[in-house]
Amino acid sequence: MPTVIKVRPNGSLLVESDDAVVVDWNGNAYPLAKRPFSLCRCGASSRKPFCDGMHKQIGFCAEEAAPPAATPDGQ
Repeated sequence: MPTVIKVRPNGSLLVESDDAVVVDWNGNAYPLAKRPFSLCRCGASSRKPFCDGMHKQIGFCAEEAAPPAATPDGQ
């Protein structure tokens, strides 16, 4: 099963995977206490790179959605 990363409206990135690994710039893996897990997107978490829910307190707003898929005729 592929790794799925869900972009939550006004929230974190939810990573749904049994084998995803999060590593720092030196290649060291962060311990993962549970799965699925959420990555911070607002920058205010005290547990970066993981989400601690701070986006709710600071009023983080980001509601990006993927563009609609193209139809078979390219439209």
